[in-house]
Amino acid sequence: MNSNDLLLDAFGRIREIVDATLVGLDDESLARRPAGNGNSIAWLIWHLSRVEDAQVASAAGLPQVWTSQGFAGRFGLPLPERDTGYGHSSDKVDAVRVPRELLAEYYEAVHRQTAEVLSKLGDDDLDRVVDTRWDPPVTFGVRLVSIIADCLQHAGQAAYAKGLKGGAQV
Repeated sequence: MNSNDLLLDAFGRIREIVDATLVGLDDESLARRPAGNGNSIAWLIWHLSRVEDAQVASAAGLPQVWTSQGFAGRFGLPLPERDTGYGHSSDKVDAVRVPRELLAEYYEAVHRQTAEVLSKLGDDDLDRVVDTRWDPPVTFGVRLVSIIADCLQHAGQAAYAKGLKGGAQV
């Protein structure tokens, strides 16, 4: 196995969890917030999609799927176009209401771009510095591992929320 295969497998696992989590959910279930104040499934999947999209695109020097493929307009969220969900208040979490099909379509488009980037990646590319705001500077490889860790956590949270009495408040 080479690094491309390993990374494609890891990002593929995020995709599998997102796909399985979205199966059978209606708009009400997507918007329901565990215990009344947890993050909704819709917000979690939107956020992990935005994180993967924004960070992979930035590191690869590509436009984000969110804007380049018109998803920002199609979602019509009352949030700034570049928003990815970091530091969202409860009101902003509530603002992320979107149909299952659109969430799935956006994540699939993000995953396609990620897979395309990864399929062309050479091992030397993993050492390329993509963010100098940190000490030590962040390489492409470290950024990809960070994205995987963050997105898998949120995908797991969404799957867990779905399992809470069918996504009902507990």
